[in-house]
Amino acid sequence: MRSENFRELAFQQAARSRREFLLSSASGLGAVGLGSMLTNEGLLANDSTSLDAVNPLAPKQPHFDAKAKACIFIFMAGAPSHLDLFDPKPELMKLHGQSMPESMLKGVRFAFLKPETATLMAPTSRTFQKHGECGMELSDLLPHIGTVADDILLVRSMHTDQFNHHPGQLLMQCGRASFGLPTMGSWMTYGLGSESQNLPGYVVLTAGRGSSGGATLWQSGFLPSVHAGVLFRNQGEPVLNLENPAGLPSELQRKGLDVLREVNSERFATMHDPEIASRISSYELAFRMQTASPELIDLSSETQDTLDKYGVNREEPKNHNASRGVGPGSYGSFARNCLLARRLVERGVRFINIIHASWDHHSNLDNELAYNAGMADQPIAALINDLKQRGLLDSTMVVWGGEFGRTPLGENRDKREGVTGRDHHPYAFSGFFAGGGIKGGQVYGETDEIGWGVVKDPVHPNDMHATLLKLFGLDHLKLTHRFQGRDFRLTDVAGNVIDDWIA
Repeated sequence: MRSENFRELAFQQAARSRREFLLSSASGLGAVGLGSMLTNEGLLANDSTSLDAVNPLAPKQPHFDAKAKACIFIFMAGAPSHLDLFDPKPELMKLHGQSMPESMLKGVRFAFLKPETATLMAPTSRTFQKHGECGMELSDLLPHIGTVADDILLVRSMHTDQFNHHPGQLLMQCGRASFGLPTMGSWMTYGLGSESQNLPGYVVLTAGRGSSGGATLWQSGFLPSVHAGVLFRNQGEPVLNLENPAGLPSELQRKGLDVLREVNSERFATMHDPEIASRISSYELAFRMQTASPELIDLSSETQDTLDKYGVNREEPKNHNASRGVGPGSYGSFARNCLLARRLVERGVRFINIIHASWDHHSNLDNELAYNAGMADQPIAALINDLKQRGLLDSTMVVWGGEFGRTPLGENRDKREGVTGRDHHPYAFSGFFAGGGIKGGQVYGETDEIGWGVVKDPVHPNDMHATLLKLFGLDHLKLTHRFQGRDFRLTDVAGNVIDDWIA
């Protein structure tokens, strides 16, 4: 063999991707291994290695029989006060204005609060009532949610290891307080795919003024980009830049997409790169979404009774003296998001994230919390009732939560008097769940007499993730993706399934 031919052959061999090399290696073992790997990753069907069989969002079989098929995760970014909404503390009322023992404050970190002069602050403007046959106690700020108490699992024993917003939000969404990790919605579509043909498997709806975490709360991390959340708007153009530019007819766009598919197909045949499959899938999905998305947000087919129950057209409270949760038409926007979530579930979308900010009430607590609770209470109760009446609640899980809780101590700051809020508190907070196989009508876990720490049945976000994945038929220990030499999972190296939550 001439030396130049040998060099050319060596160069070609070196230029091949690892997967291409395996595919062509001796005895066919490489092809078997590659085919198995791509099939497990959802990139190849069992009976084909052609690009036509590649659909990263094709529905996949769970590890075992699943109760839940879709999830609506209502994320209240900023950390709502569990003490003013979900966890009544009569003893805190008695201790209002007193100092906490110095021993309890030793080594505790706060964002702004000055512990040496801080005093306990009871929710003196709040009352708690029992609701439903289960007798669940909820704040007077949540009368509508009280009507669905028998469908709800209220967890009062959540805790976290993060006390600042962005890390706490990443932990709640991604299982760990680090950048570059997939969110729960990404893991869900990675493990199960999506049953929707014309909409993304993972949709994000926002209201309010924006969360600390921003787009990192719906990223795909190291998973193929097709598993990232797609941000929808609830009015106007549903997805920015989705519509065709003026003068571009649909048939010409279709021809352009066919050429792109052909070019990408050739590249995929050489590289077998999952991002190429994601790119092709995204182009095709965007083309179909141009018709499906406007129909989704068009609520003209909904009855007036439904619109009224969600509060879509209700007016913003006047003279509310609130600012943190206020955005352009927050009340109507949040209500539309809840109704759109139901419509997305009906269209086969796997995971819907409704994100509202902010609940970070360091001051003006009574006014700010009343405004936010009034915004969220009616639409969320309507969503749960609506899903139930349509026979969708059994297979649709509704999750409500923030990144941590708020201190039983009233916030105080140097050179600022009259601060009437609560600081960040990772040691105890509340959240609730409904549908999708959740055992409703129960309160799980307890905090101490002032709501400072968990004293019974502690629940870390990783435990929550492990349990929710089980209800979707996924073993959190087996739902993994190899990246940088190790197998990653949503629950990282922790997480325990809580069987008491499961109906």
